[in-house]
Amino acid sequence: MENTKVAAATAGVKVLDHKAVGEESLAPQTTRIMGPWSYLFAWLGGCVSIGTFTVGSGLVGTLNLLQVVVAITIGCTVIGAALMINGRAGHKYGIPFMVQARSAFGFSGNRIPALVRSVPAIVWLGFQSWIGAGALNLVSDTLFGYNNIVVFFVGFQFLQIGLSVLGFHGIKWLENIGSVFIIGSLAYMFFSVINKYGDVISTNLVNVEGTWGTPFWGATMLFLGVYSTMMLNVSDYSRELRREVGLFRQVVIYANSILPATLFMGLIGLMVTSATGEVDPISVFSSAVDNKPLLVITMIFIAFAQVTTNILNNVVPPAYALMDIFNLKFKTAAVIVGLLAFCTFPWELVKDESAAGLSIFIQTYSAFLGPIFAILVVDYYFLRKQTLDIDKLYDPEGPYKGVNMAAVIAMIVGVVVALTFSSISWYAGLIPAGGVYWLLMLKMPAAKRFMS
Repeated sequence: MENTKVAAATAGVKVLDHKAVGEESLAPQTTRIMGPWSYLFAWLGGCVSIGTFTVGSGLVGTLNLLQVVVAITIGCTVIGAALMINGRAGHKYGIPFMVQARSAFGFSGNRIPALVRSVPAIVWLGFQSWIGAGALNLVSDTLFGYNNIVVFFVGFQFLQIGLSVLGFHGIKWLENIGSVFIIGSLAYMFFSVINKYGDVISTNLVNVEGTWGTPFWGATMLFLGVYSTMMLNVSDYSRELRREVGLFRQVVIYANSILPATLFMGLIGLMVTSATGEVDPISVFSSAVDNKPLLVITMIFIAFAQVTTNILNNVVPPAYALMDIFNLKFKTAAVIVGLLAFCTFPWELVKDESAAGLSIFIQTYSAFLGPIFAILVVDYYFLRKQTLDIDKLYDPEGPYKGVNMAAVIAMIVGVVVALTFSSISWYAGLIPAGGVYWLLMLKMPAAKRFMS
């Protein structure tokens, strides 16, 4: 780490030896505020995505219950391994995704993966904030007779903005405190659904053939796709994890935090939609829970889960991108991201007829995420041999100035292949993009790679 400090200092970059609340930076940091349990709880809380519920709902009539469980397990295992692989640079050097991407895409080129990562994050931020606001609105209507989802949406979004500016210190304590409540609530909702709709679930999901063919592998990609954005910017999180946590242990942490949340949410969505035909999670749980106090607790859980997921996964990445592109402070960037969520029209995304469109959206942006992931991995492991020159990564006039056309060409090839096989787009784009990037980097003269 001393080498990292010296290299960064040479480039005029301040290395973070400590970090106050809300003091996030793109500089290399030696401060690691999360131990293995804190990190696990952060990912657990950050992965309770209502989008997973919607993905589960979209599989009704395609797969049976066993096939969905296996699909989720495969997807989460792939996620865990991929997070460890691409998060290695952040964990080793303390650098965020926006700096890591300069090695492959260049100082200007890193705006391409930043855009690909940020747009889905802001869309999910708006989508999940509307869900959370709807849950609070239902609580208010149930207890006080006051119903105004627009007011709750605006208030809920500004609450999240206020929490976001606290940075990773705020994330750590929010996720740690909330994880127990989240797991308990998920278990309660899961068994409540089984008790109420057990016979229908058995008829519609257990005693049906389903398929182990392409739709099954497409389902693994859908669940993987919900989190595939995080595979790109995992270094934003891994730089907070203490150094003594080894690679195998990281995979265990990722898999065992993501799997329970995904399994519960995906199966709840699948089972309730198969029994009732409802897709909107608020409508589902308002009809599935008969007891008023339990309904209130369930709705509060849904709202709280959106906060934990949004702040970790949907605010930090675009905020870091704004910091890099426009040289903003973290707090300013976080506020802007929160305001942009109002522009996503989330009230349209939660409609029943939007479930299929949401799946298409996941498949489409996953077509970009797979190739970019492959390029980053090939660059770090095969070309750089897990050794980065930190001073060059922070030197805007150095060898990474401009756009690396090898990465851009490889990404385009990967995206074309991925879109050709849209149902498994994330998988399909990996090898073409990684292979083309490796060949171009070996064959293309250095002088022709980077364009200003």
